[in-house]
Amino acid sequence: MLSPSFLRCAVATGVAHVVLIVGPINMGYAQFPPGTGKLVNTDDIEDENWSYNYQFPKSSKEEDEQIRYPLGQSNNRMWIESPKRGAPDVVKRVPTPPGGLPGSKGALYLRSRDTGIPNAPGYKQAQDDFILSAKPVSIQYSPSYTVRVYLPEWSEWEQRNGVSFGIRAGLQGPMEKEKEVKSVRGFLFGKKAEKRKERVTEMEPYYPGFFLSYVPKNDPKNTIKKDCAIILIRANEMGHEITGPTITKSGWWTFGMSVTPDGRCHYYARQGVGNLTEKDFITSTLPYNIRGTMFNTVFFNVCSSDNGQTWSTPWIIDDPQVFYIPNGQQTQQFASQAADKLEW
Repeated sequence: MLSPSFLRCAVATGVAHVVLIVGPINMGYAQFPPGTGKLVNTDDIEDENWSYNYQFPKSSKEEDEQIRYPLGQSNNRMWIESPKRGAPDVVKRVPTPPGGLPGSKGALYLRSRDTGIPNAPGYKQAQDDFILSAKPVSIQYSPSYTVRVYLPEWSEWEQRNGVSFGIRAGLQGPMEKEKEVKSVRGFLFGKKAEKRKERVTEMEPYYPGFFLSYVPKNDPKNTIKKDCAIILIRANEMGHEITGPTITKSGWWTFGMSVTPDGRCHYYARQGVGNLTEKDFITSTLPYNIRGTMFNTVFFNVCSSDNGQTWSTPWIIDDPQVFYIPNGQQTQQFASQAADKLEW
């Protein structure tokens, strides 16, 4: 695997043209560009009356086991607050920044300050989630998603080295794990309860996708000596982030992830708002070594230092879309055919 230092140096005018292969190449389904097939879920944010109904204080189950109902929701019922982490502090429709999708007049603005427990700063990186209410799609139908993301000028980013934004999908699949179970054994003078561990298989939610991690130009580890963002891929078979390409140009970017029926996730990104193609391929993984069975939705993370004062980077997204290939029409191809098209 290519080292993070190499990736930080392999920067041209936009994204480093590097392809990462993680794990063995599957010999059944070749990766395909996100956006292939039939559109099943989307919100184009074009309704001028689009709004979000806040429900403060927001939920923070991940931090303190508190889900605070009712949850916030957009007036078109397409978006919902995360019960696990809460929604961003600012959610609104804004004019589409220059260079966006042709004909687009509205986009979604997301920003946060208090990303942990309400009214209790944690003084560490935390995040809010904003979830697209979507129809679940079986992995057998090769689901994928795409979204356009506007990266502001570097001076507008929260000046903190670390993850600023996440673009992710909610999947689930069977996972074997060790679980503690109770049993009762009989003895001569009565019964005794015992605890033991056994291997069980349960349906496990997991959330593959992208993180954008800011690296300021004055960071000692920044070898290119200019502000940039590193695309981190979640996740490899062990559940660890993969260091991906480096972004040096702000403005519009397109991100997408496709999932083949074997459960492998395929990650793509490109500068601009054009449709994703094979040239935009970054890597393929089997996240957490889970062979997913269901694609539930897409959601977005807004991260901040959660110190009660500093606001996150202002994020704008447009046209999140979820696709599937009807009737299982994903073509069976050998990976060797796809490998011939990769950029090295």
